[in-house]
Amino acid sequence: MTSKCQSSDVLQQNLTAGTMMWDSNLSKSSQDSTGKSASCGTVSVFFPITMMVTGMVGNTLAMLLVYSAYRKKENKRKQSFLLCIGSLALTDLFGQLLTSPIVISVYRAELKWKRVDPSGNLCAFFGVCMTTFGLCPLFLASAMAIERTLAITAPHWYSHYMKTNVTKQVLVFIWCLVLLFALLPIAGVGKYTLQWPGTWCFISTGDKNVTGNTFFATTFAALGIFSLLVTLSCNVVTIRALVTRCKTKATSTQSSKQWERLTTETVIQLMGIMCVLLTCWSPLLILMLKMISTHTSSHQCNSAAVSLSPQDLQMDCNFFLTAIRLASLNQILDPWVYLLLREILLRKFCQVASAVSKCSLNAQKETQCPLGALDKKAIHNDNVHKQSLTMENTNLNGGNEDQ
Repeated sequence: MTSKCQSSDVLQQNLTAGTMMWDSNLSKSSQDSTGKSASCGTVSVFFPITMMVTGMVGNTLAMLLVYSAYRKKENKRKQSFLLCIGSLALTDLFGQLLTSPIVISVYRAELKWKRVDPSGNLCAFFGVCMTTFGLCPLFLASAMAIERTLAITAPHWYSHYMKTNVTKQVLVFIWCLVLLFALLPIAGVGKYTLQWPGTWCFISTGDKNVTGNTFFATTFAALGIFSLLVTLSCNVVTIRALVTRCKTKATSTQSSKQWERLTTETVIQLMGIMCVLLTCWSPLLILMLKMISTHTSSHQCNSAAVSLSPQDLQMDCNFFLTAIRLASLNQILDPWVYLLLREILLRKFCQVASAVSKCSLNAQKETQCPLGALDKKAIHNDNVHKQSLTMENTNLNGGNEDQ
């Protein structure tokens, strides 16, 4: 997805800093007609290939972990949550498998979509995939946020009514509802068009003459923003409930310490989920609303006959391309944020946070933190280590004497 590979003279004359950032690894000699195609074919295709491989590895690994955990009898109470995570990983994996090969093929065809799709039917299929596998992860994230909130704030209701069959029905309903919505342009409501720089198809935001196009594009953006708000609101409620319950259990017993550790891990994970969702999706959704209001679309970057100035249009096109890349990045980050990095990073973070909190508590009591909890523990561990080494040397020397 690079503007240097475009044949349009307008785009070549209006390159912006955003486009140059993506194309910094291309040499200046690519301006020649012979060198340009080779550079585009070898360098630019690196981005979709990398995203596809990393996404496939992460989502496949997440699905394997979820499957192994789901089969364990002791995880029956977690089966609803595991179903949601597995469904999210499966959705992201299918989204990458169905769209990335098409993008790579267009790159290999020197960014000429018609070589890959002479009939134009592939563009509609690509648009349906982008819409379906864009909204589904957002709705699944909302479903998981609601599930967590109910489990924390209403545990008795959750244990009585939230069965795995209910979770499966909700997941199927989400998939079917989003798929039916994505098929509206096929039925004549809205339109999927080839987007700049000609490597992907998505909802048109500027064709107001197409029946229902404004309604379809606005509904997509509104559903995405609504899903984000639901996820953020539920996560905030869950965090507040966890912190409140943790304060009521503020004792020195083993169970309260375990509860505090789990609370800290969950809060960190929820904050990470919110940051990833906002970073990946809010730019695309907000920019879509902006382009709908100005009746402009990314596919108009190939034409000079638009109402906006070339610089404003080029800036919107660059931002739109960056925004769709961020949204695609969410498919890669989902399995790591929800599952894979939980055991690897959260426990380390919690250990550091616990040590810092102990040091701050000592500072409040003694006005100054003497060496800190970490230093004392380190000194104690060092003394124990020295004693163990002395005992090992003694045993070793004794063994040599016996021999």
